[in-house]
Amino acid sequence: MVCKNSCKSPASGLIFTLKCLHLLFADFLQERNLSTETHFHLLGFQGSQNHRNLLFCFLLVVYCGTICGNLLIIALVSTSKNLHTPMYFFISQLSISDILLTTDIVPNMLHILLYNGGTITFFGCFTQLYFFCAFEAVQCFLLTVMSYDRYVAICNPLRYASILTWAHCVKLSIFCWVFGFSITLSDTLTASKLTFCEPNLIDHFFCDLVPLLEIACSDTFIVKVDVNLIVIPVVIIPCIIIVKSYISILSTILKIPSRTGRHKTFSTCGSHLTVVSIFYCTLFSVYVFPMKDQNLNISKILSLLYTVFTPLVNPIIYSLRNKDIRKALERIISNI
Repeated sequence: MVCKNSCKSPASGLIFTLKCLHLLFADFLQERNLSTETHFHLLGFQGSQNHRNLLFCFLLVVYCGTICGNLLIIALVSTSKNLHTPMYFFISQLSISDILLTTDIVPNMLHILLYNGGTITFFGCFTQLYFFCAFEAVQCFLLTVMSYDRYVAICNPLRYASILTWAHCVKLSIFCWVFGFSITLSDTLTASKLTFCEPNLIDHFFCDLVPLLEIACSDTFIVKVDVNLIVIPVVIIPCIIIVKSYISILSTILKIPSRTGRHKTFSTCGSHLTVVSIFYCTLFSVYVFPMKDQNLNISKILSLLYTVFTPLVNPIIYSLRNKDIRKALERIISNI
């Protein structure tokens, strides 16, 4: 497959790049010999039918709330002139990634809950894994860019408008999406080369890398090395940048003589700090520093946090703790 760059704008270039990556991934998997591992069986959450029905209804409500909440954020940022700033532009990008991430996981998970397990093809499993890893990486980069936005706004406010221009924000956003989809391609392709043991039972509600490695019959050393190498630019370096940014932000805030001024300045980054804390705590607990003797049930619950509940919580945090978004929503409601 040859991808020729015929893009005339940054947005079309981003879409074209993502299509090329997806086609490359699809071609690779379709060329693989699937005679021994055509399907995987996802066990999901084990329990009585009544318990699974209750969980199904609860997660369906959460999913609908996630979609509506994030679509509301995107609509408010797009239509309200007061929200046409770098910070809200990146918040809308985060909302887009939240919608895509939860849509990659939840619909199939609801099907598994309803029918007490489900079957997914080899191609479908690794496609889901690829997009899951890509959206997680995009969120890591977006949260890092948002911390940089808060750093410039608080530590260098006089140059904020000249540094974070519209063109610069679009380039940063494109970088997050393209780099996120590119860097996670290699570990997915490497994992897809593994040989899996029959009956291909995955004790999880989606095709995550950890349970896939557990049912692999072939050596997983190369995959683990590849994953550890990717964790550095995707998780560790962004986390270091965020921590360093907030150390500088706190240092600047503490120099403000007025207590009211300190509180007002810190409130502009309080929502972002809350979202970052929730996201990275769950991410580190599952993939980077898992607890000793962590069983699959705990892994499933932690996975629910960052795949289902975090995308729901993000728009709630940004709307409830943000006066500009609340005012924009009130204006729309009053006009209606």
